[in-house]
Amino acid sequence: MAYEKYTTDAIVLRSFEQGESDKTLVLFTRDFGMIFAKCVGIRKNESKMRYALQDFSCASASLIRGKRGWRLAGAVALCPSAGAKLGGLRSFSNIARLLQRLIQGEEKNTYLFDAVREAHMYLLKGSNELRPTVELICVARTLHALGYLSAEATSETLFRESHYSKAQFTEAERIRAMLLRSVNEAIAESQL
Repeated sequence: MAYEKYTTDAIVLRSFEQGESDKTLVLFTRDFGMIFAKCVGIRKNESKMRYALQDFSCASASLIRGKRGWRLAGAVALCPSAGAKLGGLRSFSNIARLLQRLIQGEEKNTYLFDAVREAHMYLLKGSNELRPTVELICVARTLHALGYLSAEATSETLFRESHYSKAQFTEAERIRAMLLRSVNEAIAESQL
């Protein structure tokens, strides 16, 4: 029986070691949402996927859905976490933990993926002065996309598109106190 291979952009939110050389990866994908995928032999020195699939990396992943779940067949790094700024990695790890808490099951959410991927690039490669604002906007967009935060409660400007711009940074700073309060209330009310 032949299995179909799917290629999609994915962000590695977390990984678990298995056996001597395998890992199970928690991937947030553009086409399938949150999935768990097994990667055989990734911890071996000769593995070609080893560096493309480190925690908090963004990659183009080739996946196969088998009888027992997803398996990785290949990956190419798009935005590796190696060489990223420590503050940016710390901020993105907070976002990754939030995504793992709030997303249940496989469900495609292109807006959320694009918002998280843009934040990922800013946090890992961008300036440190914008880091707190990018993290706040990304968390607000995550809560909004999953139905925990309404755009009317904060600012519709921040939720219209998934990219990050100077106008959105200015808007987020203008309503920072209200946005933080709304985000914290939404997280508390989620009871997760």
